[in-house]
Amino acid sequence: MTAPADILFTNADVHTLEESDRTAEAVAVRDGEVARVDSAYEVEFLDGVETEVVDLGGRTLLPGFIDAHTHLQHLGRSLVYADLSGADSPTDAVERVADAADTDREWVLGFGYDESTWDDSRYLTRADLDRVSEERPVAAFREDMHIAAVNSVALDRYGDEMPDADVKAEGGEPTGVIVEEAVDVVYEAIEPDAAEMRELLEAAQREANRKGVTGVHDMVRNSRAPEVYREMDLDDDLSLRVRLNYWSDHLDALIETGLRTNHGSEFVAVGGVKTFTDGSLGGRTAKLSEPYADADGETGQWVVDPESLRAFVEEAADAGYQLTAHAIGDEAVREVLAAYDDTDDPGEARHRVEHAELTDDDALDRFADSGAVASVQPNFLKWAREGGLYDDRIGTERRERSNRYADMLEAGVNLAFGSDCMPLDPLLGIHQTVNAPADCQRLSVTEAVRAYTGGAAYAGFDEDRLGTVEPGKRADFTVLERSPWDHPEAIEDIDVAMTVVDGEVVYDGR
Repeated sequence: MTAPADILFTNADVHTLEESDRTAEAVAVRDGEVARVDSAYEVEFLDGVETEVVDLGGRTLLPGFIDAHTHLQHLGRSLVYADLSGADSPTDAVERVADAADTDREWVLGFGYDESTWDDSRYLTRADLDRVSEERPVAAFREDMHIAAVNSVALDRYGDEMPDADVKAEGGEPTGVIVEEAVDVVYEAIEPDAAEMRELLEAAQREANRKGVTGVHDMVRNSRAPEVYREMDLDDDLSLRVRLNYWSDHLDALIETGLRTNHGSEFVAVGGVKTFTDGSLGGRTAKLSEPYADADGETGQWVVDPESLRAFVEEAADAGYQLTAHAIGDEAVREVLAAYDDTDDPGEARHRVEHAELTDDDALDRFADSGAVASVQPNFLKWAREGGLYDDRIGTERRERSNRYADMLEAGVNLAFGSDCMPLDPLLGIHQTVNAPADCQRLSVTEAVRAYTGGAAYAGFDEDRLGTVEPGKRADFTVLERSPWDHPEAIEDIDVAMTVVDGEVVYDGR
């Protein structure tokens, strides 16, 4: 006799996202695993004395969203400190930072501003933040995390540690705008202790679950995040699955301790080792083959030069690690794929290119031939519309050929979606690509949802246990108030009704 289920989700529009994307009415879960997906009538046979039955009232049930590129520590900071993502002007952003000065913390911090949406489209400056405090260090971070503004106190205290080239100046005086390695100096200065890190990660986890996220690939650097995640796992306080992608400067420690890609528990596992190549389009530091449209002759900069990149890729690949390399400009993407081509089997290792915002036809072919994963962020398409950030930075022609997700799928590229926490919101990203301005960017609802479920699972070696709703897979689900297939023009407005991880309801917004 078949054992009864622990929980039944019924009266639902279940999209399994298997190859055929068959639909069903109900799902039975036993011991955190999908036991049956079928009609409501058939699944009712698994209803036992102690079975919990959840009537979803016709809502849409999907595999749980997996965000393949996050920074939960930074998301937590925007929730605990000043959230600048909604600021509509420099004045508004500064006021939000000033509101955070009421705490007794040493630093006054704000996170996530995007000046490209402002009428006064400029970076925040030292003069702006000096209005917040002339006694305490103040920093405001742009959404891409490659650019920040600091006040005079912070510059006086840490300026000597910052590379001159990464401290922007006018008339020989620093403006307070800093990029790349100069920003790293501030990150190191504000690194939280274990107690604060737990506060940040718990806040970020709640927000992730509210957005329907059941798993993340978190990019961690010189932080206590891995230690805190493992403590949360031991304390049974994790409500999402975490794949840790360590920065390149962790490689020696990883080798010495014996940690390798895919080591870990059901909820916390080692992912890849992350390196950089270039910067960001917003900061004009992404490495391009042709100059920026709004900066005479500039083509960006190498954060890690090609020779150093190849040496690191060789060392990490020989040690058995998956690689995740940040590359935004077409020149940077080209160099990463060339470095991967020199490894034994980039497809089997599932080496990843993070972002890949600009890719030419040759790069698409090399992606497909190598089997490397394109770990991309569909929410970035918010900048790809006429008059947006891409228009300013790279001009209309390149804007219309940015983030070529449809071309990638057609070429046979392994596509995984994530958010980079800009913002963490899978439905926003799915909306952007379903309604993208150019054919080469636009995906169907099914293709876009698959990239945020099965595609992200594949990028994390998890396709055998996650990414679809079928018997034998873990019971990780996202339940939506409305079907994105029925409302493709308004996916970003659909609310998450419920999030289920390992058969446990971790968020219920019904």
